[in-house]
Amino acid sequence: MKEPRKVTYLQTLQGFIRLIRWQNLAIIVFTQYFTRFFLIEDKTLSINHLFEILKERNLFFISLSTVLIAASGYIINDYYDVKIDLVNKPERVVIGRYIKRRWALLIHQIFNGSGILLGLFVSRKVALVNLAAVFCLWLYSNQLKRLAFWGNLMVAILTGFSLLVLAVYYPGHQREVWIYAIFSFFITLIREIIKDMEDVKGDEKHGCRTLPIIWGIARTKLLLYFLIASFISTLFILATQLPNNRIAYIFLLMMFPVGFLTYKLVYADKPRDFSFLSNACKIIMLIGVLTMIFV
Repeated sequence: MKEPRKVTYLQTLQGFIRLIRWQNLAIIVFTQYFTRFFLIEDKTLSINHLFEILKERNLFFISLSTVLIAASGYIINDYYDVKIDLVNKPERVVIGRYIKRRWALLIHQIFNGSGILLGLFVSRKVALVNLAAVFCLWLYSNQLKRLAFWGNLMVAILTGFSLLVLAVYYPGHQREVWIYAIFSFFITLIREIIKDMEDVKGDEKHGCRTLPIIWGIARTKLLLYFLIASFISTLFILATQLPNNRIAYIFLLMMFPVGFLTYKLVYADKPRDFSFLSNACKIIMLIGVLTMIFV
């Protein structure tokens, strides 16, 4: 009988880095610091001032706490999704292969506790936002992930939290931060539904009740068209209420990549098509964040 292959420390480390989605965590840090630099700050930015912001202790704690809670969410999500991922993405399964299940749970709890504690070092309001995010992640992984639409909605709300926590702590330009948080919410919601369309096979096998399984691909696309239209309308309505008209023009230019996304969605019918659309949503999110430079 062939003995099971021993997992090395390097493989465990590589698996852990893959488990916590380090690219997504880097995007969170980049987005929060970018928002602080270009959206919240009123002063004319200089090299010296940029270094002052980089050295802000509370901004570092806010960002680190957000990253820890997000990483914890990825861990617990994969913990509950091992069987589904063995069907959808078998090569990406980490828990049970490189990291034991009990260790994954322990790390999840340590990250959550550390995130809440770091938020408390900044302010009670930030700690409450972090506590709400932890609860939402738990609710999502345990209950909502396998329910049609509600799981998608929860992930989108949590994405918005990463910017709203800055609006809670920093008083400047809160309305602009809210608009970008809503932008993040909508594009994440659209992406999460597209990901469900990509993962129909594994989700259906393990009893998940996602929209593409209940409604079918065609009807789910109709919902996405409605969400995209609501996304565009909401941003324009909010942007035109601000004294800064540049945001309205910025979102007008954003219609080009969103229009391309919609065009590709019409003809998408294979998992690789939906994978392309999911990545396109990430790019649109990144472009949206970069537009803060011009606000």
